[in-house]
Order: sequence, then C-alpha cells, then structure tokens
Amino acid sequence: MIWVLLIVLLLAVFILWLTAPATGRRELRKEFSHRNYAHRGLFGQDQRPPENSLSAFAAAVQAGYGMEMDVQFTADRRLVVFHDDSLDRMTGTHGWVRDFDYEAVCAMPLAGSDEHAPLFSDFLETVSGRTPLIIEIKSRASYSGAYLDDLCRAVLDALKDYDGPYCIESFDPRVVHRIRVMAPGVLRGQLVDSYRSCRGEGTGRIFAYAMSHCLCNFWARPDFIAWCPEKENWAIRLCRRLGAMMVMWTALPEHDSAKLEQQYDAVIFQWYRPKTKY
Repeated sequence: MIWVLLIVLLLAVFILWLTAPATGRRELRKEFSHRNYAHRGLFGQDQRPPENSLSAFAAAVQAGYGMEMDVQFTADRRLVVFHDDSLDRMTGTHGWVRDFDYEAVCAMPLAGSDEHAPLFSDFLETVSGRTPLIIEIKSRASYSGAYLDDLCRAVLDALKDYDGPYCIESFDPRVVHRIRVMAPGVLRGQLVDSYRSCRGEGTGRIFAYAMSHCLCNFWARPDFIAWCPEKENWAIRLCRRLGAMMVMWTALPEHDSAKLEQQYDAVIFQWYRPKTKY
C-alpha cells in the first residue's frame, strides 16, 4: 500500500512539474490585466475594415482597446501581420504566406478592399506604444528549430526600440521556450486549444492531448495561459490554481462577456465592442 501511495505521489509531483506555469512576475502582468483586446484589430463581420489591416489596428487604438495580432515570415523573411497560415481566405490567392515574398503579398487585397497585409514595422508605427499588445508568433509543426530561431529573433529585434507595452504568445511551446531564453524579461503566454479542436485539425491523439493539457509548460514556463471558449480541462484549471494569468480567446457576440470578464484576467474579443477595461 505504501508503494502505491508513493507512486501516486510521484506521479502527482511529475504532473505538477510538467504543467506548472511561471510563478511571480506579477508586476509584469499589471499593464495587461483587466483589459479587453481587439482580435486582429477592430473589424466587423463584413471585413470592413478587414482584419489585420492598418485601418483595423488604427480603429482599435482610437477606441482605446488593447490588441492581439499575428506575425509571421514571408518567403523573403519580412515580418508580416497576417493571421492565417494560408492566403486563401483573406486574399483569394492559394498558397502559404511563407512561400510568397512580401512584394507579392502586398499586391494581394485583403477581402477585396484597398488594404493589404502590413509589415510588422508599419503596424508598430501605427500603434506607436499607445495600447498594450499581445503578439502571437505564428508557427507550424513543420518549422525547423533554425527557422524558429530566426523568426523569434526577428520579432524581438523589431521590438527592440519599440516604446510601448507588449507580451508574446504562441500555440507552439517551442516558440514560447525561445522567448523564455531570448527575452526572459518579456511576459510570455501559451495559447491552448481544446483536445476536440486539436483532433479536428488532424493532430494525433497523444500530441493533441499534450498540447491541450499544457504538458509542455515545463519547457516554456508561460506567465499566462490563453484558453479557448470551451470548458476548461483539468490542466487549465490546475494552471489557474497555480497562479497563471488567465486570458480568454476569442470572445464573440454570443458569449457572456460579463461572465468572461469575471473569470479571466484579460479577454480577446471579436465582432462586438466591450468596455476597454474592467
């Protein structure tokens, strides 16, 4: 019986070690807490202005919202602000963003508008430090370690002289780990989707479970967990109890925004206009 209890205790300690977020650093969280963040800028369901456009970002700044946005490489290693891995949905061009150079991407209208995907540098100039940013570094399982090194360094280099509050997040714990090593003073977050959603995207059972249950936190030690609208699993609840800053993505008009603001330290929203702070 004692051996069984010992094994259970060791297993519990091991799970805690795997899933525990970073502790402390509460001063870093303050500037980002109790705020609503416009997802991909402030845009409508009609894509006017289109998401991730300079117009959408300028509208969010003018309204006083924080912002969550996405950055990735083009083929010529320019940092572009664009959410999807592929260009299909927003430009009508078939293919991956990473396979086109920026000149080609720049010639593709966003959702049939006069806007195009902006450079990260132009985005930063538009915001000009006036509101907190949650910057998502886009990644894919197929990306090599060297590619991710270059991507993370490029983002950090672009932010080196930026005078404004920002934190960095990713779905890829390899990215969050790199931010931990390269920029330990930057608040970092792990984006987490549900097991069901991961499986729906074709992810294998073991990897989907590991990703949806924060089993790579030992590597990245994120300061915050950004969770989806589905019911929190045991690992997300554990991270909450262990003191992680909790962020919700993405709140939509049909969700109970008041309840979400009670549950989460920050809320990333889309297609409605909540209070800027709560």
